Amino acid sequence: MTCTLMWFRSDLRVQDNTALAAAARRSPVIAVFLRSIPHWQRHGHGANKLDFWHRGVATLGEALAGIGIPLLQRDIDDFDQAPATLLDIARQVDATALHFNHEYPLDEQRRDRAVADAFHQAGIMVTGHHDAVAFAPGELLTGKGDFYSVYTPFARAWHRQLTARRLALRDAPSPQASIRTESERPLAPPPLAANPADAGLWPAGEAAAADRLERFLRFRARHYVRQRDFPALAGTSELSPYLALGMISHRQCLQAALSENDGSLAEGDAGIVSWVNELVWREFYHHVAAGFPQVCRFRAFQPHTEALAWRDDETSFRAWSEGRTGYPIVDAAMRQLLRSGWMHNRLRMVAAMFLSKHLLIDWRRGEAFFLRHLVDGEFCANNGGWQWAASTGTDAAPYFRLFNPTTQSRRFDPDGRFIAEHVPELAVLPPRDRHAPSDDQRRACGYPLPIVDHRTARARALEAFKSLSPPA
Repeated sequence: MTCTLMWFRSDLRVQDNTALAAAARRSPVIAVFLRSIPHWQRHGHGANKLDFWHRGVATLGEALAGIGIPLLQRDIDDFDQAPATLLDIARQVDATALHFNHEYPLDEQRRDRAVADAFHQAGIMVTGHHDAVAFAPGELLTGKGDFYSVYTPFARAWHRQLTARRLALRDAPSPQASIRTESERPLAPPPLAANPADAGLWPAGEAAAADRLERFLRFRARHYVRQRDFPALAGTSELSPYLALGMISHRQCLQAALSENDGSLAEGDAGIVSWVNELVWREFYHHVAAGFPQVCRFRAFQPHTEALAWRDDETSFRAWSEGRTGYPIVDAAMRQLLRSGWMHNRLRMVAAMFLSKHLLIDWRRGEAFFLRHLVDGEFCANNGGWQWAASTGTDAAPYFRLFNPTTQSRRFDPDGRFIAEHVPELAVLPPRDRHAPSDDQRRACGYPLPIVDHRTARARALEAFKSLSPPA
C-alpha cells in the first residue's frame, strides 16, 4: 500500500496543520521527524529548547498514534543528511509524496531545496506549504515591489489584505487504519544543560498550548496593554515557546482573538489588539529573514553599522551573562533567563540594550547567548529583537535611544517585586532602594557595584554611533 510522508519540523501539532491536512487528503500518512542535535547546537540552539523540542515530539507521537499515524524518528548530524535520510524512508515505506511546512531562515530553505531536488529526481512528489505565517514571504511588498523593512507599513498592509480564508483552520486528519512499520524506539533525550530550566514551567504539546491560550484570553488579554510591560505581573500570554515549535498556530491564536473581540483584529479591545500586533511582529521577522538573507549570515540589517567599533571585554560580558552587572533590573532579567529559560519581553529589550550600548559589546554575542538559553529560541524573532535594540536592524531604535536601566526599573517594577524575586540578596532592602542601592547597601547585601556608569556609557555609545558613515 502506498502512502504519503509528512515531515514534521517546528510544527508539532495535529490540529490546524496545513501540510498534515494536505497529506491526509491524499492517502494514508506516515509521519517523520529528523532530529539534528549537532547541527542545531552548531547554530546556537541550547539545551532548554532541545529538551522542549524532544518533549514536544513525544507528545506529538502520542497524538498521531491516536489517529493511526505512525511517527518515524531519525537522528542526523547535519541538514545535509536530510535528503538521503528522507528518501531512504520514502523507499522503505513506498511513499509517493512528501509534504512539509516551510521554514524561512536561510539554512532551512537550503535544506528544503536539497530535499525537494532529491525527491524530484527520484520521481516522488514534494509539496511545501506556508503554514507559520498568514502571508508567504513575497506576498506583502512595498509600492516599489520590495520587502518591507519597517514594521508599521508592513502591519498596515497585513491588516488591510488579511482575509477570512487566510485564517481558516485546517482540518485535523480523520483516524486512519493503522499502518505497519518497523518497530520504532523513541529517540533518547538530548543532553541537558548544567542547570536546565524547570520542565514543569513549560509542559509540552498542543493541549498545554491550548490551555495557556484559553487562560490568557480569559484572565489576561483585556489587561494586556496595561500589564504587558510589568515583569512582576503575569500579564503576557507566555505562548512564545509553543509558537516557536508550532505546538499552536498563529491561526488558532488569531481566531481566538477574533472570538473575544467581536470579530476584529485591528479595532476593539486595546489589550487584544495589542497582543495581535505582537503576532504580526513575529510574522514580520519571518519576512525579514526571507527577504534580507544577510541577517541569516551574522550580518547587520543596516550595512553601515558593520563598521561600528565594538568593545572586546570578556569581564563585562561575563558579568552581564551571569547577572552581576550591578544594575538590579538587568541582573534580575538575566537570572530569570538562566533559571527559567525565558525572559519577559520588556526586559529582553533592557538587557539587550545594556549589552550593546552600555557595554558596547557586539549584539551578535548577546543574540547567541539568548538563543543558547531561551526555551522559545527562534532565529527570526531573536535576531530581529537584538538588532532593534542595537540600532542595527529593521525599525531600529535610533542610536541615541539608550534605556536607562534604573529608570526602566522604577517605571516597570515600581515596588521592586521582580528584582526581589530574582536578585534575592536585595529583597531585604526597602522597595524604593532596590532599583539603585547605595554603596553601603550593596556591601551589606553582597551585591556588586555597577560595572559601568550610565552617563559615561551613554556618551561612549553616542560617540561610537556618530562616527559611522551615514547610510547611502
